[in-house]
Amino acid sequence: MKTRKNLFLLLIFVLGLGACTESMRFESASNDKTPPGKPEIIRWEPLYGGARFFYKLPPDEDLLSVDAEYVAENGKTFHFTSSFYLDSLDVLGFGDMNPHKVSLYGVDRTGNRSEPVVVEITPKESAITRVLRSVVVKPGFSSFFVDWENELKQVINVYIHFKFTDSGTARDLISVFSSNMEKERRFINDLKLSPQDPIEISIKVEDIYGNVTEEKSYGSINLREDFELDKTLFHIPEANDSTVVLRNGTRVNAGVPAMFGNNLEGRMSKLIDGIIDRGDNLNFFHTAGRGRTGFSKDGNMPWNIIIDLGGYYRLSRISTVQRHSGGLDNISRGQYYRSENCGEFRLWVYNESTLQWDSISTQRTAIPNFINELQFVKAGEAGDMTYFYPDEPDYTQPTRWFRYEGLHCFDDNYSSTGANCMSELTLYGIKVE
Repeated sequence: MKTRKNLFLLLIFVLGLGACTESMRFESASNDKTPPGKPEIIRWEPLYGGARFFYKLPPDEDLLSVDAEYVAENGKTFHFTSSFYLDSLDVLGFGDMNPHKVSLYGVDRTGNRSEPVVVEITPKESAITRVLRSVVVKPGFSSFFVDWENELKQVINVYIHFKFTDSGTARDLISVFSSNMEKERRFINDLKLSPQDPIEISIKVEDIYGNVTEEKSYGSINLREDFELDKTLFHIPEANDSTVVLRNGTRVNAGVPAMFGNNLEGRMSKLIDGIIDRGDNLNFFHTAGRGRTGFSKDGNMPWNIIIDLGGYYRLSRISTVQRHSGGLDNISRGQYYRSENCGEFRLWVYNESTLQWDSISTQRTAIPNFINELQFVKAGEAGDMTYFYPDEPDYTQPTRWFRYEGLHCFDDNYSSTGANCMSELTLYGIKVE
């Protein structure tokens, strides 16, 4: 028994000694003036706007990292670093495909640098040039949008320069969007222009290293026109009602039950009353987990908001406002873009020729990447706008019956069926006589 105890103590001592040795790597020795050895460059590979260096680490026990730097044409020096656990380092930020010199060196825990290893590299096409070449501009309804791809996910600024004439006054504006998303879409909204008013558009892209492309012209576009539908004409069927009425007055079973949302303080009528939910008014519908038909056995989602529009329209856009319930002060995020609100949905219109519901598009409301609660509140109160045809803006076929199918909540990466509420729904389009 004593022997076993001694072996156990010895094992603890050895493990502790190893941990101590590893932690000593990061301890600073202020009197250490000896620089580490140089990294041995094995090879480099060109990247878009940069290069990846592969190397063998110097054997110094106090090595902390391998660093690199270069001086850009604007005179600024850019630094890059890689942990001693890795054997490669990416250096980015070159705005052209000319030869450039990069210095690499070892750094120890005291901050001593080795002698530099200077390598001349020739990068591939710059990242911002590739972004600009991917840009697509499309006209929408009282707006236009710009798509681009940023495969390296670098932080970039996209400058959208647009000119138009508004009631005889020339306007010259620039909107700047920052992003590091691989695929991005940004809107220029609320342009009160007719389809006869052209907009000239040009775009340039800038990176964080000071490189900027030339401004590229995308010519002129003409926006599409629509109007907000009159909600006083809307009618929402009772829960579990599958009946629609055709133009000739015939009542037809469309096979899809209208949802239930009249639980607790919630009412379906609040969905189209023009009032959004805030901390003091509780203005939303509520399914209580049985939204599909109102019967618990049928479950909650998918549920279907079915609306008789009161006339025939070609629909273009939809705006929804979520339940907030974020407190009386109205500065807390509450439930915006999370629990009890619908994050994934499908849009339908009823086709009287085929007596079927036509599926238009399935979409998700993106969860914003905000840094404070008030930003969520402002975005939530503004509502989430989407086109029926998000990639190619257009009108639907003429219809009197609209259907919003709630598929999933925001929770659990859009897989939860716990969406119980919505505050307001607004539709846009053009009247069909």
